Amino acid sequence: MTGIHQDTICRLGVRVGNAGARVMDEQMRGLTCKTIQMDEIWGFIGKKQKNLRKGDEARGLGDVWTFVSIDAETRMVPNYFVGKRDSYSANTFVSDLAERIDSERVQISTDALAAYVDAIERGFGSDADYGQIVKTFGNADIEGQRRYSPAEIVRIRKGVVSGRPEWKHISTSYIERQNLTMRMHMRRLTRLTNAFSKKLENFKAAVGLHFAYYNFVRFHKTLRMTPAMAGGVTNHAWTIRDLVEAAQ
Repeated sequence: MTGIHQDTICRLGVRVGNAGARVMDEQMRGLTCKTIQMDEIWGFIGKKQKNLRKGDEARGLGDVWTFVSIDAETRMVPNYFVGKRDSYSANTFVSDLAERIDSERVQISTDALAAYVDAIERGFGSDADYGQIVKTFGNADIEGQRRYSPAEIVRIRKGVVSGRPEWKHISTSYIERQNLTMRMHMRRLTRLTNAFSKKLENFKAAVGLHFAYYNFVRFHKTLRMTPAMAGGVTNHAWTIRDLVEAAQ
C-alpha cells in the first residue's frame, strides 16, 4: 500500500512510541492531581506464561502487566509502568507517580492487589488517603465459547486502608474504563487474536504511543478538550505530526 518495506514502518512505529514515552516522562511533572485511581491490565509477549519453555522468560516472553494511574477529575493518565504483577513493579510504578504529583494530599483507589498497600506507603507515606475496591467473583461453570465470558460479580466491598479517604470517591470506575480504551486502541491487547506483541520492545513502544496520544491528542467528549489540557499540562491540543516530530 505504501511502497515502503514493513520493517521500515515497524521501526518508525517503535521510534514514535519511544518518543511518546519520553513525552509522557518529560511533560507529566508537577501535577496537581487530587483523586487517583490505579489498576493493572494483562497482556503477553510471544506466548502466555503457562506455555513458556526454559529460556523464554529471559527473552522477555510471557505475561506482561501494564500498571496505569488516572486522575478522576481530568481523566489524565499521569504515569504507567510495564512489568510483572509483583511488588517490584508496584513499588516502581507508585514511587514514580509520587514524584510527579505536587499536591499536598492525594486520595488513591485501587483494587485488592496486595502489592499496592506497601507500595503506596513507601511512595506517599502519610500524605495519601487510600481506599480499596474489593470485588468477589462467582465461579460458575462456563463451557464452550462462553468460557471467555467475564465471571459474574457477586459482591463489591469498599474498604479504607490508610488515612481518611472520602467514601464516595473510593472507586475504580474511571481506570477500568481506561482499560477498555487501551484494549480498543491497541490491537495487541485485544483478546483471542494473533495480534499480540512478539517483542517486549514493541509492546512498550505501543503503550507509550497510546498514552501520549490519549493525553495530548485525543479530545475527550465529556471534557471537550484533551486530558492534558484539563490537567493544566498544556494549553493546546497536539497533533499526530507533533508526536512524529518528537521522534526525530
